[in-house]
Amino acid sequence: MSAHSKVGAMKTFAEHTTARVGGPAGEWITATSEAEALNVLADHPLPTEDQRAAGRDTLLVLGGGSNLLVAEEGFAGTVLQLGFTGVSAEPVGEDGVDVTVAAGHDWDDVVAWSVERGLAGLEALSGIPGATGATPVQNVGAYGADVSQTLVDLRAWDRAEGEEVTLTAQDLDFGYRDSLLKRSTIAGSVRYVVLSLRFRLRHAPGQPMSSPVRYGELARSLGLDPQLPESERRAPLAQVRQKVLALRGSKGMVLDPEDHDTWSTGSFFTNPIVPASSSASLPEGAPQFPAGVAEDGAELVKLSAAWLIDNSGCGKGFGADLVEGRASLSTKHTLAVTNRGTATTEDLLTVARAARAKVRERFGIDLHPEPILIGCSL
Repeated sequence: MSAHSKVGAMKTFAEHTTARVGGPAGEWITATSEAEALNVLADHPLPTEDQRAAGRDTLLVLGGGSNLLVAEEGFAGTVLQLGFTGVSAEPVGEDGVDVTVAAGHDWDDVVAWSVERGLAGLEALSGIPGATGATPVQNVGAYGADVSQTLVDLRAWDRAEGEEVTLTAQDLDFGYRDSLLKRSTIAGSVRYVVLSLRFRLRHAPGQPMSSPVRYGELARSLGLDPQLPESERRAPLAQVRQKVLALRGSKGMVLDPEDHDTWSTGSFFTNPIVPASSSASLPEGAPQFPAGVAEDGAELVKLSAAWLIDNSGCGKGFGADLVEGRASLSTKHTLAVTNRGTATTEDLLTVARAARAKVRERFGIDLHPEPILIGCSL
């Protein structure tokens, strides 16, 4: 019999997700080692696609709970929470360092660890909540950086084949908030469970400087000219981390138990990627960025979900009147749907649906949720 670290069956998602909503699990297992996690995974092979689509997977894998909304009815099966941690480093080449991280390790702790050691590459991703193992699923990104820029490979358990696999960054076929890991997940049922990850960072001796600062707002806040070539847009590592934390904090995107604006899943909607032709009707000045081409060769642009929400009549704090003040858009940033202290999952979804409907009515553009929804839908 395996020695899982079990917790009572009435442990709830409200206690273990950043939105602080959601009911209990049938069984809750916190794996404090990779071996414990593998024992649980061996007991839960991947169901058929039809079963997964119908929500009949008996296993739900949980990291930091930052990108998840679960119904108040909870989840009848087994929750496997990845609680194993660890970070190690190995020099590679002239100035490279490979940093290997256990899936359950807190992501921001990894970023802080790298900055303290003068390792550049993760600093712009400071302050993002959740476990490291979840970061490649959505190709987590912020301020012009994303995980795909530094990830070398990862080890995962393939539930379909019942074996451990190594997936390279190329295998993961990253896109905007997208990856093979996400595309092989159906209704929250994951095929690949990440065990550890390897990042290639750059050692910066002396006064360690950051990777190129790509994002205009961050560059300006650091006193850098956004028009300079990327190679010249660098700042001291620690300064970049501090500035990113300050910017995120000003938007309610750094967890704070005392601040209800941070009781959320973070950005609730992804930035829409649409044909350039369909964005022509947007007002002048609406943010849009090149996003490659579609399969049919049509030019694509990425729009700002926050701008669309703001300009459709959904200001900061929108939606509180719909749910008697229990939930609303953040009072700091309209891209987050927040729990004002006593919200239910349905309260958050009610606010999100209203914002989505306003954007569709005003601009004819559909917004899509970023968090995984279990037992509920938008």
